[in-house]
Amino acid sequence: MATRYILDTHALIWHLEGNGLLGAQAKRIIGDPSSELVLPVIALAEAMFIVEKGRSAIPSVQDLLADVTSDKRIDIYPLTAGILEESSSLTVIPEIHDRLIVATGVYLQNLGEVVEVITKDNEITASSILPVCWS
Repeated sequence: MATRYILDTHALIWHLEGNGLLGAQAKRIIGDPSSELVLPVIALAEAMFIVEKGRSAIPSVQDLLADVTSDKRIDIYPLTAGILEESSSLTVIPEIHDRLIVATGVYLQNLGEVVEVITKDNEITASSILPVCWS
């Protein structure tokens, strides 16, 4: 079974910007045409907000959405009641967006998927809830 990679907000934005802050391992995985990428809808919403506020080199929310939806490897994953329920046990991650991103991965893992999170976030990494790839 192929690994499904959960994208966090900054991994998505830095990839689309071509930003050097994206870790080498993250860049390799996201750039691989055979990678299966999961984008939790909460990460997409957060990315839209960052672009809307002008805190990204991505010109517009429409450009962000066009880039995401045109990449057939990206599965925009909905926020479901099951994911919300899963997030309630992840209190070691204080930021709600990050908690929901990880909860999406845990939810998929509980369905039998092999998942890793692409993130630079220290709290997600320190939680050791899911494997993380970045550097």
